[in-house]
Amino acid sequence: MIKVLIIDDSPLIRRLLTEILQQAKDITVVGSAEDPYEAREMIKKLNPDVLTLDVEMPKMDGISFLKNLMRLRPMPVVMISTLTQKGSPITLEALELGAVDFIAKPTNNVREQLSQYASLVQQKVRIAAGARVRSYKKTVVTNEPINTHSQFLLNKVIAIGASTGGTEAIKEVLIKMPQNCPPIVITQHIPPVFSASFAERMNRTCTINVKEAEHGDKLSTGWAYIAPGGFHLSIKKRGVSLYCQLDDGEPVNRHKPAVDVLFNSLVETGAKNVVAAILTGMGSDGAKGLLALKQNGAYTLAQDEYSSVVWGMPKAAAELNAADEIVALDKITQRLLHQAVKV
Repeated sequence: MIKVLIIDDSPLIRRLLTEILQQAKDITVVGSAEDPYEAREMIKKLNPDVLTLDVEMPKMDGISFLKNLMRLRPMPVVMISTLTQKGSPITLEALELGAVDFIAKPTNNVREQLSQYASLVQQKVRIAAGARVRSYKKTVVTNEPINTHSQFLLNKVIAIGASTGGTEAIKEVLIKMPQNCPPIVITQHIPPVFSASFAERMNRTCTINVKEAEHGDKLSTGWAYIAPGGFHLSIKKRGVSLYCQLDDGEPVNRHKPAVDVLFNSLVETGAKNVVAAILTGMGSDGAKGLLALKQNGAYTLAQDEYSSVVWGMPKAAAELNAADEIVALDKITQRLLHQAVKV
């Protein structure tokens, strides 16, 4: 049984989350707190397996509490966030600090919308309960990105797919990329608004240029393109150039954007020019696409279990024998670049 403590200053949200989580046979809500100070005592007393934590609260905000928690007693946390321009950077900061995932708090018709999200809320708590949580450590930008002086093959493309835990894994990969790296295309399971904030955050942090992909973007050296939430990203070839294509079609593997859509599109453009990696995440999205890439000549990687927050997508890829290598997160950038270097 997964024991959950709910921390939220809204009595309505506390009540609704309790109702939703108690519907699951494998989850029990052991308590709810209206602020972090009350929560601190309840954590000691109730020893929960997972916390749900509101981002904005009186007395002490969720970020400050999370920072202290991850330093003193790391444990799985699911953030409850408003899906807004203001809320998304704060939520991304929470993921950076060690939160496993987040749930978007409805802004209108709260009871009706949260009820529709019941299975998603329950699933995210289950994922968090099994996640690998580590104490917070700040990533330092390396002054010497890997292979700065290497000559990369002009037609190479690096493709990355990720889900739960992926924003921080992607950050660790991109932060080491040199300015002359091949174009990088990324699908991370992320909602609208959050993808733009994530791209902006990466662009400020990394040596390379990072942007939210737009329809018609031409892939260029030294750039990373992140799929916008709510749209599939695929890559199309026109002449000798590659371009981003956004598609508002149905979810694939229950996701939009979906990693399989990106990977399969690169099979069509010429898999032999692709180096692809599947990173931490729940489920199996991307595993079949990675296999298709490998079978058509791409070099493929999957993140190892120990360094993954959730070893779902990489595990699915490994079970299909879709990865040429299973690699620790801190080695993935090096391996991606190694495969893209001119011999």
